[in-house]
Amino acid sequence: MDDEILIRQNGHIGHITLNRPRALNALTQGMVDAMEPALVAWATDDTIKAVVIDATGDKAFCAGGDVTQLYHESLAGNIAFGHKFWRDEYRVNAMIAAFPKPYVALMDGIVMGGGVGVSAHGSHRIVTDRTMFAMPECAIGLIPDVGGTYLLANAPGSLGEYLGITGARMNGADCIYAGQADFYVPHEQLPALLDELVKTGDVGVIANFVQTPPNSTLADQQSTIDAVFGLPDMAQINAALDGDDTEWGAKTRKQISHGAPLSAVMSLELIRAARGGDIKMALRNEYRFVSRCAEQSDFIEGVRAMLIDKDRNPNWRYKSIADIPQSLIDELMQPAPDGDLNL
Repeated sequence: MDDEILIRQNGHIGHITLNRPRALNALTQGMVDAMEPALVAWATDDTIKAVVIDATGDKAFCAGGDVTQLYHESLAGNIAFGHKFWRDEYRVNAMIAAFPKPYVALMDGIVMGGGVGVSAHGSHRIVTDRTMFAMPECAIGLIPDVGGTYLLANAPGSLGEYLGITGARMNGADCIYAGQADFYVPHEQLPALLDELVKTGDVGVIANFVQTPPNSTLADQQSTIDAVFGLPDMAQINAALDGDDTEWGAKTRKQISHGAPLSAVMSLELIRAARGGDIKMALRNEYRFVSRCAEQSDFIEGVRAMLIDKDRNPNWRYKSIADIPQSLIDELMQPAPDGDLNL
């Protein structure tokens, strides 16, 4: 692991810095392993008033988990590697959500997948004019995980279904509208904000840097999104989109076409299952899917097409949602083969 992640006390804060800029700070097993004991220790350390997580590099806070490593291990038959990674990662996500002190996430740059899991469950989530947030897992044969189904379930109306199934990108203003962030601070103000947090440990200083975000385009699209993504199932959602000849309809159809049909169906199921529940239940249900993903979903093929060969031409197991047996959907919602996640 070496310096993939920097963990230290900095003044009054526990400071975590993701430090793989050339890999867009993608999370590895070693980084997850380092975060957990630090959070455990800081939770009861009276000299630590708050935790801050940020990242190095110009492009990304964190572009997700290191799925290429999971791909190679799964191809080699080491399914247990993925099971351990996801269990450990989800445990850290749950710890962040329940952390007893302020947890400040500086979500500057790309925030996707696993990066959402170590930021958007925090108590003080800060986005900037450079934030690009997405949960694009359907494109690699997965589902929004790391507690993402819980976050999306709590977005306004049916916005969560839309974001999870399409992988649509959001800017900082969109994140605040969608309930995935709390504060908008210009990128150039982050060093000064961090200095104040280090000096004081008081998250109240954030208010001195907050600006009103620009208008969110999602707010204007909310009624259209609700009318389509509030429908009972993917068949009806797709039918509604097929009948929508607007620019938004065409773009949304294209976004969905890039993902695995099975992932779209399961994302809809899991986001709706998370509505009204808590993060632990959502993580448990997500693990039920990912624990089977190497063998029963399109994860291997999705990563190959998008990140390994980069031909962007995946051969999905099911070409359309009509081909997906209900028995498989039911099975993917059953307790994990290696035991349910216990948080």
